[in-house]
Amino acid sequence: MLRNSLLTVLTILCLNLYSYAQNGSLTFLAMGDSYTAATGELPKNSWPILLQALMNKKKQQFDEPHILAKAGWTTTDLLKALDTAQLDPSYDQVALLIGVNNQYRGLPIAKFEEEFEQLLQKSIELANSNAEQVFVLTIPDWGVTPFAGFRDRHKISKEIGRYNELISEMSAKKNILVIDITPLSRNMGVNPSLIASDSLHPSKKMYQSWAKKISKKLRKKN
Repeated sequence: MLRNSLLTVLTILCLNLYSYAQNGSLTFLAMGDSYTAATGELPKNSWPILLQALMNKKKQQFDEPHILAKAGWTTTDLLKALDTAQLDPSYDQVALLIGVNNQYRGLPIAKFEEEFEQLLQKSIELANSNAEQVFVLTIPDWGVTPFAGFRDRHKISKEIGRYNELISEMSAKKNILVIDITPLSRNMGVNPSLIASDSLHPSKKMYQSWAKKISKKLRKKN
């Protein structure tokens, strides 16, 4: 009788511990374009996956991220994808990195501003209406890569700078954390190991540096 009672107590304790472990981990949605989808790299080397590993190592458990991103996506494409995507009602952490394809295609920056505003609002809604659970990444400077060799690098950097100014200003108005990865991305211009084999997108090593910076900012915030 006593043995059965002890087994029952142990079973309940184990179930409670399991439930705590499950509930203690944070759900994570990462939205964007090729930089979030890890184009040119293995999916497991994307910055959201690497960030999950870093956060888990620091005892802040993240679930496997839900990644809503595809190469070539503009703000328009991401908004359309959100209309049909199978997403959870809310996430503990939502990340947004978008805009490089708007710049690359020479689309009106006013259109980006309009749609980025919508994406920020949707990000907040997906974060249980809590702006503090959202973070935005600045656009990397692809002008330093070999792919941009026959283009106007200065023009690319200047335009991306303007996009990033808008990103920072608009995010700040909504009390959303902005993490500036653009300076890190410019290291691709001097270190080939940071560039994927397509001569344009970041390598795992570059994504690791982004994930490390993001993890530090998130730990400070929390």
